[in-house]
Amino acid sequence: MSQFRPCQGKMACRDDGKRCLTCNRSLQEIVQLRDLTAKLTALATDHNYENINEYSTYIAQKLEKSIIYHQQNREIES
Repeated sequence: MSQFRPCQGKMACRDDGKRCLTCNRSLQEIVQLRDLTAKLTALATDHNYENINEYSTYIAQKLEKSIIYHQQNREIES
């Protein structure tokens, strides 16, 4: 497994055309995460949610549970 390193901000971002030299994530991974974040943002804004803290907390909790579930099942299948 690898460690996720969050973005340090656009001003810190430097790349070699394949990876960010600051967080060491691939540019493809960065784009995927930005796209998914944009979709979650659009869902909240399309529905005009007032309670964005509750929405984002819910998303984070569901995501964590889903990742753990999939990691555990991957280990069982191996």
